[in-house]
Amino acid sequence: MKAYILIKIRPGEIREVVKQLRRVDSILEANMTFGPYDAVAVVEAENVNQMGRIIASEIQPIPGVLETTTCLALED
Repeated sequence: MKAYILIKIRPGEIREVVKQLRRVDSILEANMTFGPYDAVAVVEAENVNQMGRIIASEIQPIPGVLETTTCLALED
């Protein structure tokens, strides 16, 4: 399964957070964005439980991450 994680980041820390996101094995892609969110990460996991563990233990603890919103992708 795939999800798009929309991330709000503390000002001045966006580049460093995106760099850290790109080091996480389950993250396929991470980019800075303009708009209400500062970055978006594309995450791949086997199931919803694993997705939750990735977000809770590998994304949210990154210093500078303030908030995450998870958008699960639907398969055709």
